[in-house]
Amino acid sequence: MNNHYYKIMIISLVGCLLLGLMAQISVASVVSTGDFNKDFFVTWSPSHVNTSADGRIRSLKLDQESGSGFASNQMFLFGQIDMQIKLVPGYSAGTVVAYYLSSDQPNRDELDFEFLGNVIGEPYILQTNIFADGFDDREERINLWFDPTKDFHTYSILWNLHQIVFMVDWIPIRVYRNHADKGVAFPRWQPMGIKSSLWNGDSWATHGGRDKINWSKGPFIASFRNYKIDACVWKGNARFCRADSSINWWNKERFSTLTSIQRRWFKWVRKYHMIYDYCQDNQRFQNNLPKECSLPKY
Repeated sequence: MNNHYYKIMIISLVGCLLLGLMAQISVASVVSTGDFNKDFFVTWSPSHVNTSADGRIRSLKLDQESGSGFASNQMFLFGQIDMQIKLVPGYSAGTVVAYYLSSDQPNRDELDFEFLGNVIGEPYILQTNIFADGFDDREERINLWFDPTKDFHTYSILWNLHQIVFMVDWIPIRVYRNHADKGVAFPRWQPMGIKSSLWNGDSWATHGGRDKINWSKGPFIASFRNYKIDACVWKGNARFCRADSSINWWNKERFSTLTSIQRRWFKWVRKYHMIYDYCQDNQRFQNNLPKECSLPKY
């Protein structure tokens, strides 16, 4: 795919998606204010969390003293979460920026974006993982097709009764389908909160822990802005969030699987940018891959 064709396709795709998003917003209940001070609280090291005067931009800092993090005030059951993030620039080996949903239960459900820092000249690695009923071991890794440290990019999770879709700038990079009827665990009962953190993962994050954090290159800073929480706020009863209604747009049939355009982009990501897929790791699972690996993604 040449650069000219790629740019045209991107512009076309973004235009179509924006139209779709506008239609969604007209019938959805957007519960975010856009103000980090109102929708989130600091969970770790307030001295390492900086928020703009208007509350619209928040940065996390990692140094030898501490990492940092924040979490949403509310819990949610199904919906779509978007967050624009600019990752740690320069030498970032050993650092991990995490942006995820988590239920915080012993048998927790969790949907993870983990951005693994790297040495200069090598790309950031995006790892996704899914915990369902307390079990994970579902890692996938891709190399991003742009430099995520130069500007903000949008990272999204669509979570409904049918599927979980991880997206980067609206391009689906991962799909986890609801195959609960076939005995595959799927997050569908536990509400989850939104969390972000920046921390020291140099025991494993870069080349299996070979490249460590170089503290002389710090402090390390990641920035967040323009989030949107379009989801069902947990009120103690799953029935309201599972209902088929105009407010719960994400449960509609048209969001039950990828569109034809999304499928083409999904296949492109898997073909050209995927570097690890747990469903292809027979050695790890001793030739007994998880059941979902043999089931359709859409």
